[in-house]
Amino acid sequence: MSGTIAFLFPGQGSQTVGMGRDLAEEFPVAAETFHEADAALGFSLSRLCFDGPEEELRLTENTQPAILTVSVAAARVLAERGIEPTLAAGHSLGEWSAHVVAGTLGFADAVRAVKARGRAMQQAVPPGEGAMAAVLSLDAAQVAEACAEAARETGLIVVAANLNSPGQTVISGATAAVEKAATLCKAKGARRAVMLPVSAPFHCALMAPAQEEVARVLAGITLSDPRIPVAANVTGSLVATAEAACDALTRQVTGAVRWVDCMETLKNAGAQVFIEVGPGKVLCGLLKQIDPEMKSLNVEDAASLERTLAEIKRD
Repeated sequence: MSGTIAFLFPGQGSQTVGMGRDLAEEFPVAAETFHEADAALGFSLSRLCFDGPEEELRLTENTQPAILTVSVAAARVLAERGIEPTLAAGHSLGEWSAHVVAGTLGFADAVRAVKARGRAMQQAVPPGEGAMAAVLSLDAAQVAEACAEAARETGLIVVAANLNSPGQTVISGATAAVEKAATLCKAKGARRAVMLPVSAPFHCALMAPAQEEVARVLAGITLSDPRIPVAANVTGSLVATAEAACDALTRQVTGAVRWVDCMETLKNAGAQVFIEVGPGKVLCGLLKQIDPEMKSLNVEDAASLERTLAEIKRD
C-alpha cells in the first residue's frame, strides 16, 4: 500500500485552537516538532496552537507557521509508523508543508519563511480594499468569464484564485470587483456566491509585493531536490527539482491554486490513497467532490491516526 499513498497538506482556514496538542502529548516526535518551531520563531507557537487566543491564531503571520507545524508533526508521527508518501500536494500554504516532508527545505527555514510570507501577504493590501468570495455550483469557465466582465466594468482586479473542485471556485481581488463578479456569477446560475471572512485577497495580482518578499526569503534558503514529486498549485503539474520548487512556491503567491488539476495529476501518477495530514478535513471534502471514487483519510490527532492506520492495514 505504501507505494500508492499521496499526502495532502491543508492551507489557511483549517486552523483551530487546540490543534496539535493531542499529538504533542502522545508522541515525542510531535512534541519535538513544536519545540523546533518555538526555537525557530523565538516565541511559543506551540502555546498559541494549543491554547489560543483564537484572534491571535487567526493572524495570517501566525496561522501559516502554526498550520505548517501541526502538519509536519503529523507527518513525522506517520513516518514513525512506517507510513510515508510517494507523492504530495498542499493547498496554498500547504505546498510549503509538502516540500518540508519531501525534504526540499528544512523545517526551521520553512517555519520562518511562512511567517514572513504571512506578514507580507497581510501587508500587501490595506484592510478593506481586497476581498475573496466562494462561488458554488458554477462551472470554472463561467466564473472566469464573470471575473473578466467585472474587471472590465470596474477597472479593478478580480480573478479565479482557487479552483478547488468542479463545484467550488474562490475569486479574489479588489473588494468592489469581487462583489460585482459575485453578483454576475449568481446571474449566470451559481447556487451561491459568498464573501469570505479573510484578511487579504490571496492568489491574485494584488499580492505582487508579497511575492517579491517570498522570492527574497527563498533566495536566502538552501533548497534540495524533493525526494518525492510534489504537485505545484500554480501549474497543477509535478515538480522534481529544487529550482522548480522555488519557482512554484514563489509564483503561487499571485497565481491561482489549481487544486482540481493537482488531484488529477496525483491520480494519474498512481496515487490510490490520499491522506490529509494536518488540521481539519477540508481537502478530503474537496477530493470527494473532485472524484468520489478516490479513497481519502486524514490524520490530525491520535484518534484519526489510529483510524487511518487501521484502514491502511485493512487494505
